Amino acid sequence: MVWKKLGSHNFSSCPNGSIQWIWDVLGECAQDGWDEASVGLGLISILCFAASTFPQFIKAYKTGNMDQALSLWFLLGWIGGDSCNLIGSFLADQLPLQSYTAVYYVMADLVMLTLYFYYKFRKRPSPLSAPINSMLLFLMGTACATPLLSAAGPVAAPREGFRGRALLSVEPGSKPFTRQEIIGFVIGSVSSVLYLLSRLPQIRTNFLRKSTQGISYSLFALVMLGNTLYGLSVLLKNPEEGQSEGSYLLHHLPWLVGSLGVLLLDTIISIQFLVYRRSAAASELEPLLLPS
Repeated sequence: MVWKKLGSHNFSSCPNGSIQWIWDVLGECAQDGWDEASVGLGLISILCFAASTFPQFIKAYKTGNMDQALSLWFLLGWIGGDSCNLIGSFLADQLPLQSYTAVYYVMADLVMLTLYFYYKFRKRPSPLSAPINSMLLFLMGTACATPLLSAAGPVAAPREGFRGRALLSVEPGSKPFTRQEIIGFVIGSVSSVLYLLSRLPQIRTNFLRKSTQGISYSLFALVMLGNTLYGLSVLLKNPEEGQSEGSYLLHHLPWLVGSLGVLLLDTIISIQFLVYRRSAAASELEPLLLPS
Protein backbone atom coordinates (compact mmCIF):
# COMPACT_ATOMS: atom_id res chain seq x y z
CA MET A 1 0.00 0.00 0.00
CA VAL A 2 1.20 3.50 -0.77
CA TRP A 3 0.91 5.80 2.21
CA LYS A 4 2.02 9.42 2.18
CA LYS A 5 3.96 10.98 5.03
CA LEU A 6 1.94 13.09 7.41
CA GLY A 7 1.66 16.59 5.97
CA SER A 8 3.22 15.68 2.63
CA HIS A 9 1.46 16.59 -0.61
CA ASN A 10 3.99 15.29 -3.13
CA PHE A 11 1.68 13.75 -5.70
CA SER A 12 4.72 12.60 -7.69
CA SER A 13 5.13 9.85 -5.08
CA CYS A 14 1.97 8.29 -6.54
CA PRO A 15 3.03 7.00 -9.98
CA ASN A 16 0.27 7.17 -12.59
CA GLY A 17 -2.04 8.67 -9.98
CA SER A 18 -5.37 9.48 -11.57
CA ILE A 19 -7.14 11.51 -8.84
CA GLN A 20 -5.06 13.84 -6.69
CA TRP A 21 -7.69 14.58 -4.00
CA ILE A 22 -7.68 10.91 -3.00
CA TRP A 23 -3.96 11.20 -2.35
CA ASP A 24 -4.26 14.58 -0.60
CA VAL A 25 -7.27 13.76 1.59
CA LEU A 26 -7.01 10.00 2.21
CA GLY A 27 -3.31 9.40 1.67
CA GLU A 28 -4.12 6.59 -0.77
CA CYS A 29 -2.81 6.22 -4.30
CA ALA A 30 -5.55 5.57 -6.86
CA GLN A 31 -3.82 4.57 -10.10
CA ASP A 32 -6.65 3.16 -12.20
CA GLY A 33 -10.37 2.41 -12.20
CA TRP A 34 -9.98 -0.51 -9.78
CA ASP A 35 -8.35 1.72 -7.17
CA GLU A 36 -10.94 4.44 -7.69
CA ALA A 37 -13.78 1.93 -7.26
CA SER A 38 -12.06 0.62 -4.12
CA VAL A 39 -11.93 4.10 -2.60
CA GLY A 40 -15.53 4.85 -3.60
CA LEU A 41 -16.88 1.66 -2.06
CA GLY A 42 -14.77 2.23 1.03
CA LEU A 43 -16.20 5.72 1.53
CA ILE A 44 -19.77 4.45 1.08
CA SER A 45 -19.09 1.67 3.58
CA ILE A 46 -17.96 4.25 6.15
CA LEU A 47 -21.23 6.15 5.60
CA CYS A 48 -23.18 2.93 6.14
CA PHE A 49 -21.33 2.18 9.37
CA ALA A 50 -21.76 5.78 10.53
CA ALA A 51 -25.51 5.71 9.85
CA SER A 52 -26.07 2.24 11.31
CA THR A 53 -25.76 3.24 14.97
CA PHE A 54 -28.17 6.18 14.95
CA PRO A 55 -31.36 4.12 14.46
CA GLN A 56 -30.34 2.01 17.47
CA PHE A 57 -29.71 5.12 19.56
CA ILE A 58 -33.18 6.40 18.64
CA LYS A 59 -34.71 2.99 19.34
CA ALA A 60 -33.03 2.86 22.74
CA TYR A 61 -34.36 6.32 23.60
CA LYS A 62 -37.93 5.39 22.62
CA THR A 63 -38.12 1.94 24.22
CA GLY A 64 -35.69 2.29 27.13
CA ASN A 65 -34.99 -1.46 27.14
CA MET A 66 -31.68 -1.56 25.31
CA ASP A 67 -30.14 -3.54 28.18
CA GLN A 68 -32.73 -6.29 27.63
CA ALA A 69 -32.79 -6.28 23.85
CA LEU A 70 -29.04 -6.39 23.21
CA SER A 71 -26.73 -9.02 24.65
CA LEU A 72 -23.86 -7.61 26.71
CA TRP A 73 -21.57 -10.30 25.30
CA PHE A 74 -22.55 -9.18 21.81
CA LEU A 75 -21.48 -5.61 22.60
CA LEU A 76 -18.30 -6.70 24.39
CA GLY A 77 -17.37 -9.01 21.51
CA TRP A 78 -18.09 -6.23 19.05
CA ILE A 79 -15.92 -3.64 20.82
CA GLY A 80 -13.22 -6.25 21.39
CA GLY A 81 -13.18 -7.11 17.70
CA ASP A 82 -13.18 -3.46 16.67
CA SER A 83 -10.36 -2.63 19.08
CA CYS A 84 -8.22 -5.47 17.72
CA ASN A 85 -9.19 -4.40 14.21
CA LEU A 86 -7.99 -0.86 14.93
CA ILE A 87 -4.64 -1.93 16.38
CA GLY A 88 -4.08 -4.66 13.79
CA SER A 89 -4.89 -2.43 10.81
CA PHE A 90 -2.18 0.03 11.81
CA LEU A 91 0.42 -2.59 12.66
CA ALA A 92 -0.24 -4.62 9.51
CA ASP A 93 -0.10 -1.57 7.21
CA GLN A 94 -3.63 -1.96 5.92
CA LEU A 95 -5.36 0.43 3.51
CA PRO A 96 -5.94 3.96 4.89
CA LEU A 97 -9.70 3.62 4.58
CA GLN A 98 -9.56 0.41 6.64
CA SER A 99 -7.80 2.29 9.43
CA TYR A 100 -10.21 5.25 9.31
CA THR A 101 -13.17 2.87 9.44
CA ALA A 102 -11.64 1.04 12.40
CA VAL A 103 -11.31 4.30 14.36
CA TYR A 104 -15.00 5.07 13.84
CA TYR A 105 -15.92 1.50 14.81
CA VAL A 106 -14.38 1.87 18.25
CA MET A 107 -15.94 5.28 18.89
CA ALA A 108 -19.43 4.07 17.94
CA ASP A 109 -19.01 0.93 20.07
CA LEU A 110 -18.07 3.00 23.12
CA VAL A 111 -21.23 5.09 22.70
CA MET A 112 -23.31 1.93 22.31
CA LEU A 113 -21.79 0.31 25.37
CA THR A 114 -22.26 3.49 27.40
CA LEU A 115 -25.96 3.57 26.47
CA TYR A 116 -26.28 -0.09 27.44
CA PHE A 117 -24.93 0.52 30.96
CA TYR A 118 -26.93 3.74 31.25
CA TYR A 119 -30.21 1.90 30.76
CA LYS A 120 -28.91 -1.03 32.83
CA PHE A 121 -28.22 1.08 35.91
CA ARG A 122 -30.74 3.88 35.41
CA LYS A 123 -33.26 2.26 37.72
CA ARG A 124 -30.75 0.13 39.61
CA PRO A 125 -27.75 2.24 40.65
CA SER A 126 -24.69 0.08 41.08
CA PRO A 127 -21.32 0.69 42.77
CA LEU A 128 -19.76 -0.74 39.61
CA SER A 129 -21.02 2.12 37.43
CA ALA A 130 -18.11 4.45 38.28
CA PRO A 131 -15.37 1.89 37.46
CA ILE A 132 -17.17 0.96 34.26
CA ASN A 133 -17.33 4.61 33.17
CA SER A 134 -13.64 5.00 33.99
CA MET A 135 -12.82 1.93 31.91
CA LEU A 136 -14.80 3.30 28.97
CA LEU A 137 -12.96 6.63 29.17
CA PHE A 138 -9.65 4.78 29.26
CA LEU A 139 -10.59 2.73 26.18
CA MET A 140 -11.68 5.87 24.35
CA GLY A 141 -8.40 7.59 25.17
CA THR A 142 -6.48 4.55 23.96
CA ALA A 143 -8.48 4.47 20.74
CA CYS A 144 -7.73 8.15 20.10
CA ALA A 145 -4.04 7.82 20.91
CA THR A 146 -3.34 4.74 18.79
CA PRO A 147 -3.65 6.47 15.37
CA LEU A 148 -1.45 9.36 16.54
CA LEU A 149 1.26 7.03 17.81
CA SER A 150 1.09 4.97 14.64
CA ALA A 151 1.41 8.07 12.45
CA ALA A 152 4.85 8.66 13.90
CA GLY A 153 6.03 5.21 12.85
CA PRO A 154 7.79 4.25 9.61
CA VAL A 155 5.99 4.96 6.38
CA ALA A 156 5.87 2.49 3.57
CA ALA A 157 8.10 3.43 0.67
CA PRO A 158 6.32 4.42 -2.54
CA ARG A 159 6.33 1.94 -5.37
CA GLU A 160 8.39 2.72 -8.41
CA GLY A 161 6.05 1.37 -11.04
CA PHE A 162 2.48 0.32 -11.45
CA ARG A 163 1.06 -3.07 -12.28
CA GLY A 164 -2.58 -3.30 -13.28
CA ARG A 165 -4.86 -5.73 -11.53
CA ALA A 166 -4.66 -9.31 -12.81
CA LEU A 167 -7.36 -11.30 -11.07
CA LEU A 168 -6.08 -14.56 -9.57
CA SER A 169 -2.72 -14.02 -11.20
CA VAL A 170 -0.01 -16.54 -10.42
CA GLU A 171 3.12 -14.44 -10.18
CA PRO A 172 6.24 -15.18 -8.18
CA GLY A 173 6.04 -11.85 -6.32
CA SER A 174 5.28 -12.41 -2.66
CA LYS A 175 5.54 -9.63 -0.11
CA PRO A 176 7.12 -11.00 3.07
CA PHE A 177 5.60 -10.18 6.44
CA THR A 178 7.61 -7.92 8.72
CA ARG A 179 7.62 -8.60 12.45
CA GLN A 180 5.22 -5.69 13.01
CA GLU A 181 2.90 -6.98 10.28
CA ILE A 182 2.92 -10.46 11.81
CA ILE A 183 1.78 -8.98 15.13
CA GLY A 184 -0.88 -6.97 13.30
CA PHE A 185 -1.97 -10.06 11.35
CA VAL A 186 -2.40 -12.03 14.58
CA ILE A 187 -4.35 -9.23 16.23
CA GLY A 188 -6.47 -8.90 13.10
CA SER A 189 -7.17 -12.64 13.22
CA VAL A 190 -8.28 -12.32 16.85
CA SER A 191 -10.53 -9.48 15.72
CA SER A 192 -12.16 -11.72 13.10
CA VAL A 193 -12.81 -14.45 15.68
CA LEU A 194 -14.37 -11.93 18.08
CA TYR A 195 -16.59 -10.59 15.29
CA LEU A 196 -17.85 -14.09 14.52
CA LEU A 197 -18.36 -15.03 18.17
CA SER A 198 -20.08 -11.75 19.06
CA ARG A 199 -23.14 -12.57 16.96
CA LEU A 200 -23.82 -15.86 18.75
CA PRO A 201 -24.91 -14.33 22.10
CA GLN A 202 -27.28 -11.96 20.28
CA ILE A 203 -28.77 -14.82 18.28
CA ARG A 204 -29.24 -16.73 21.55
CA THR A 205 -30.79 -13.68 23.29
CA ASN A 206 -33.28 -13.21 20.45
CA PHE A 207 -34.12 -16.91 20.54
CA LEU A 208 -34.72 -16.97 24.31
CA ARG A 209 -36.82 -13.80 24.20
CA LYS A 210 -38.62 -14.93 21.06
CA SER A 211 -38.51 -11.27 20.17
CA THR A 212 -36.34 -8.60 18.60
CA GLN A 213 -38.19 -5.75 20.27
CA GLY A 214 -35.86 -2.95 21.29
CA ILE A 215 -33.40 -3.66 18.48
CA SER A 216 -33.34 -1.57 15.33
CA TYR A 217 -33.08 -3.73 12.24
CA SER A 218 -31.44 -0.80 10.47
CA LEU A 219 -28.42 -1.43 12.71
CA PHE A 220 -27.84 -4.88 11.23
CA ALA A 221 -29.02 -4.02 7.71
CA LEU A 222 -26.60 -1.11 7.36
CA VAL A 223 -23.78 -3.09 8.99
CA MET A 224 -24.35 -5.90 6.48
CA LEU A 225 -24.28 -3.43 3.60
CA GLY A 226 -21.22 -1.71 5.03
CA ASN A 227 -19.35 -4.99 5.53
CA THR A 228 -20.14 -6.06 1.97
CA LEU A 229 -18.87 -2.80 0.48
CA TYR A 230 -15.87 -2.83 2.84
CA GLY A 231 -14.87 -6.31 1.69
CA LEU A 232 -15.33 -5.39 -1.96
CA SER A 233 -13.22 -2.26 -1.53
CA VAL A 234 -10.35 -4.38 -0.24
CA LEU A 235 -10.74 -6.94 -3.03
CA LEU A 236 -10.77 -4.30 -5.77
CA LYS A 237 -7.60 -2.57 -4.61
CA ASN A 238 -4.50 -3.17 -6.74
CA PRO A 239 -1.65 -5.10 -5.08
CA GLU A 240 1.70 -3.45 -4.59
CA GLU A 241 4.35 -3.50 -7.29
CA GLY A 242 5.77 -7.00 -7.55
CA GLN A 243 3.17 -8.48 -5.20
CA SER A 244 1.02 -11.34 -6.45
CA GLU A 245 -2.73 -11.49 -6.01
CA GLY A 246 -2.44 -14.39 -3.59
CA SER A 247 0.08 -12.53 -1.41
CA TYR A 248 -2.18 -9.46 -1.34
CA LEU A 249 -5.20 -11.50 -0.26
CA LEU A 250 -3.15 -13.26 2.42
CA HIS A 251 -2.07 -9.93 3.93
CA HIS A 252 -5.71 -8.80 4.11
CA LEU A 253 -7.28 -12.17 4.97
CA PRO A 254 -8.25 -11.47 8.61
CA TRP A 255 -10.03 -8.25 7.64
CA LEU A 256 -11.85 -9.94 4.77
CA VAL A 257 -13.02 -12.74 7.08
CA GLY A 258 -14.08 -10.21 9.69
CA SER A 259 -16.17 -8.23 7.20
CA LEU A 260 -17.54 -10.87 4.84
CA GLY A 261 -17.58 -13.80 7.28
CA VAL A 262 -20.15 -12.26 9.63
CA LEU A 263 -22.68 -11.80 6.82
CA LEU A 264 -24.01 -15.33 7.34
CA LEU A 265 -24.60 -14.75 11.06
CA ASP A 266 -26.17 -11.35 10.40
CA THR A 267 -28.45 -13.06 7.90
CA ILE A 268 -29.60 -15.40 10.69
CA ILE A 269 -30.39 -12.35 12.85
CA SER A 270 -32.30 -10.87 9.90
CA ILE A 271 -34.38 -14.06 9.69
CA GLN A 272 -35.09 -13.76 13.43
CA PHE A 273 -36.40 -10.23 12.85
CA LEU A 274 -38.73 -11.54 10.16
CA VAL A 275 -39.99 -14.56 12.12
CA TYR A 276 -40.48 -12.91 15.51
CA ARG A 277 -42.13 -9.81 14.11
CA ARG A 278 -44.61 -11.96 12.22
CA SER A 279 -45.30 -13.89 15.44
CA ALA A 280 -45.82 -10.64 17.33
CA ALA A 281 -48.20 -9.34 14.65
CA ALA A 282 -50.16 -12.61 14.75
CA SER A 283 -50.44 -12.40 18.55
CA GLU A 284 -51.83 -8.87 18.33
CA LEU A 285 -54.44 -9.89 15.77
CA GLU A 286 -55.50 -13.05 17.63
CA PRO A 287 -57.87 -11.30 20.13
CA LEU A 288 -59.63 -9.59 17.25
CA LEU A 289 -60.38 -12.96 15.68
CA LEU A 290 -62.05 -14.37 18.81
CA PRO A 291 -65.87 -14.61 18.63
CA SER A 292 -67.66 -11.86 20.54
